[in-house]
Amino acid sequence: MSVRSVLKYARISSQKARQVTRAITGMPVSQALSVLDFTPKKAAFLIGKTLRSAIANAENNHELDASEFIVESAIATPGPVLSRIMPRARGSAAPIKKRMTHITVIIGAPKVEEAKSEGEKKAPKSARRDAPAKKKAAKAAKAKVSE
Repeated sequence: MSVRSVLKYARISSQKARQVTRAITGMPVSQALSVLDFTPKKAAFLIGKTLRSAIANAENNHELDASEFIVESAIATPGPVLSRIMPRARGSAAPIKKRMTHITVIIGAPKVEEAKSEGEKKAPKSARRDAPAKKKAAKAAKAKVSE
């Protein structure tokens, strides 16, 4: 089961917030909190609040133990933009865009598929890439034998 929390209209650009959300996606919740506590960015504080809210939602609303959860996704999407004007030379004006963002954090239980044994993993990319060429070579050899 996954639990989410949303912080809307945060006064930070989504580009700046995305730098931090990329860093914590896929981490265990406890590790993500410690990373956010020691990241010297405004976005880390806002995303930390949202992550703590998601943990509280899991424990209080859904009665789950969030200590084993991982951060499934942390997304920063653009929100509305406040347009302001800065006076410039010779009576002109320049626009200032004060951007906002919506931060969404989704936490959930770790997937069982991650604990697969090494023998069940996919073949390396190079082997998958060579597979069509091997099939063509086998077809050509088969055609020569039948002639």
